[in-house]
Amino acid sequence: MVRRVAVIGGGSSGLVCIKICVEEGLEPVCFESSDDIGGLWKFKESPKPERSNLYRCLVTNTSKEMTCFSDFPMPADYPNYMHHSLLLQYFRLYAEHFDLPKYIRFQTTVKSVRQRPDFSQSGQWDVVTINSDGEEESHVFDGVLVCSGSYTHPDLPLADFPGHENFPGKCCHSWEYKDADALRGKRVVVVGIGNSGGDIAVDISRSANKTFLSTRQGSWVIGRMYSNGLPLDMMLNTRLNNILTLLLPKTLVNWAAVRALNQKFDHSLYGLKPRHRLSDQRPLINDDLPGQILQGAVVMKPNLKGFQGSGVVFEDGTVEESIDAVVFCTGYQADFPFLPPTLCEGPGKEVTLYKRQFPPSLEHPTLAIMGHVQSNGSIMPIVEMQARWAVRVFAGLSHLPPKEKMLAVIESDRKKNMKRFSCPHKATLHINYISHLDFLAEEVGVRPNILSLLLRDPALGLKIFLGPCTTYQYRLTGPGQWAGARQAIFTQWERVAQPFRTRVVPEPESKRSVLFSPWLLMLSGGMVIISVLLSQNQLSIVLEGAAWLLDRCKSFCQTLG
Repeated sequence: MVRRVAVIGGGSSGLVCIKICVEEGLEPVCFESSDDIGGLWKFKESPKPERSNLYRCLVTNTSKEMTCFSDFPMPADYPNYMHHSLLLQYFRLYAEHFDLPKYIRFQTTVKSVRQRPDFSQSGQWDVVTINSDGEEESHVFDGVLVCSGSYTHPDLPLADFPGHENFPGKCCHSWEYKDADALRGKRVVVVGIGNSGGDIAVDISRSANKTFLSTRQGSWVIGRMYSNGLPLDMMLNTRLNNILTLLLPKTLVNWAAVRALNQKFDHSLYGLKPRHRLSDQRPLINDDLPGQILQGAVVMKPNLKGFQGSGVVFEDGTVEESIDAVVFCTGYQADFPFLPPTLCEGPGKEVTLYKRQFPPSLEHPTLAIMGHVQSNGSIMPIVEMQARWAVRVFAGLSHLPPKEKMLAVIESDRKKNMKRFSCPHKATLHINYISHLDFLAEEVGVRPNILSLLLRDPALGLKIFLGPCTTYQYRLTGPGQWAGARQAIFTQWERVAQPFRTRVVPEPESKRSVLFSPWLLMLSGGMVIISVLLSQNQLSIVLEGAAWLLDRCKSFCQTLG
């Protein structure tokens, strides 16, 4: 029987894992190497090796309603996209509300995690830690949740660029970058066009004399803002959109999406157009990069080829002279040095994981790695659902398939993703946000039954099916049910609007007819999709429910008239 669980890391993932363990009657002990909670989201003026780090200007790429934990909405007055300091404050509120700090041992580093000699019978782990005085301590745990993150070991490929040894300027990784103060008036090259590369290039360009953004493939660029100024992820990450994306031809989806992006600015004209289709790679989320290119503050360049004295050479043969600094935004190496080497069986000595979480080689599934994924949504809700599944597996309430089946699923997922991602590492980590959340929820026993909700509680069912896939819906029923989940869903758009209400504005005199509401149009499209997916018997039930719902809409419209 699993009782004591080691939680490695006190960042956002560690906090929610502690909370879930307590919720399920387990005894968590969290080991945090620093002196505070927050992990990646705790800004540090002087970063320390093997710890995550962030830059001063960082703002979240996911909105507050899509980022918060499922039973603790963010304060209504928080902006929809937050500076990192506000997100850290949310984690402090969460930790205080659920009394989590008492389970954390600060300034304690995990040195090793090893299976006990009797692991085949007990499933237990020997965990060795080192405190701030350098003293080692041994512990025995029934389960281990690894929450150390994937942004602690920078990948700085200087050896790939000839001439870097003689470059008189500064070369650094984005892990070291804080702000552009030291680069004012300089000529700077930023290598890499992920989200960090885009953010840092824009930040530097506001101070530097000239900023060059070097990219191997280019990228599709989208902003955080959708139509009418609403948060992008709340409008796109819906169950209806997820179904349409899975059912419609990929060529059609890509054509429509790229057409919409190019109406804002022509990616070819701006030097951003990539070789891949939009759905084949994660896009760059950045509101300001196109504007900085438009005014010449950022200049797009092809992949960096090497260094030439104080200059740099690009793959198209062009040379930029008198470069003062090169910032490499080239990602991180996933590394868990404290884990048993036998778990690192994947390509490049990566940890092989079933559903990006459980090592299939373990005789007893009493260790799970949290947040080691990449998706088209926020990481925090995914980790929370991972934790809810993991503790049930630890407790024997949920069971994993046999090792052979898990390995087959891992290989199947990898092959499917390799069709989209040329990089094996990305292919291993990628998941579909809503589909994966639903898989985890099914394992936990909390996946919402949309058809049942449409019949029993149509207003709630429509909000879940047509509206944003916020994680409150995974607290409506089943283990961990939260009485405030329904209300949180019905008030989510109020919390979106709250931070905008800083000035009284004139109200329109006339109201738009409900008959032309986009919600009713989306409903009709949604019902068509449902009808295609259901059998004839199920369809008759849905049609009866739809008829009843339309009668209610008709009565509502009459009251407005």
